[in-house]
Amino acid sequence: MCAVYVLLAISCGSSYSGSMSHPFLYPSPRVLAHRGDSLHCPENTLESFQSALVAGADCIETDVHLSADGEVVVIHDSRVDRVTGESGSVDKMSLKKLKQLDFGYHFSPDGGKTFPYRGKGITLPTLSEALEAFPGIKFNVDMKQKGRPMAEALAEILTRHDAIDRVMCASVHDGNLRILRALLPEAATSCGAAEAAGIILMAKAGVLFTRNSLPALALQVPSRYKGVTFINSRLIRQYHQAGLFVHAWVINNAQEMHQLLEYGTDGICTDQTALLQSLL
Repeated sequence: MCAVYVLLAISCGSSYSGSMSHPFLYPSPRVLAHRGDSLHCPENTLESFQSALVAGADCIETDVHLSADGEVVVIHDSRVDRVTGESGSVDKMSLKKLKQLDFGYHFSPDGGKTFPYRGKGITLPTLSEALEAFPGIKFNVDMKQKGRPMAEALAEILTRHDAIDRVMCASVHDGNLRILRALLPEAATSCGAAEAAGIILMAKAGVLFTRNSLPALALQVPSRYKGVTFINSRLIRQYHQAGLFVHAWVINNAQEMHQLLEYGTDGICTDQTALLQSLL
């Protein structure tokens, strides 16, 4: 998830209508595997997700866009250039075309010396395929594409696959989340960028307790950004008192992981799944 823009003094007034005992949160997913096991497999693929689970992930963090024909596909970027041998926008390509691309093309575990997954038939999955391939596994799904069609498509998939209890819906786009909450008030969501900015600013001022409503179940943020601290023991206490679970994004350093766990952080999104699991 992109970093929160805390310089925006925006406090969203919408309230979360779900229960704080949402099944996604218990037991709290402590290890959120960033795009699966993206250090050892092509990111956001079924192979990457499987590898992360073997390494001990409690939850798969992933990203979605809409294809030209309205399919919810698992990919981080709005374009395919970085992860395939071709170029183009995801929303301009049909699912059939996307399935023809080599999503293992650019992956290299040794800085470009070898490309072990190139030409091995690695394709991007749809979100439906990912949910079906890993029944019962928790997913943190980040809506990268902005707009009502994205939120409506995600809501439809969660309903169709009976996956509302095991998916946390995320986006930097507050509008996406408001639409999804209206469609699926029982869904678990994290804070959008502006929502999180308002919460963090109030916590820093020591007045978060004055809020009588929260837009989401979870605050998913970096531990710090551009010299501004978002997570420490004092802030964690306020987030928890307000009823928010806190997930730190994206942490790969053992010392920082240890410190965040000492603070009481509920979960950590990481590329280093095995390392974090060893600390826990």
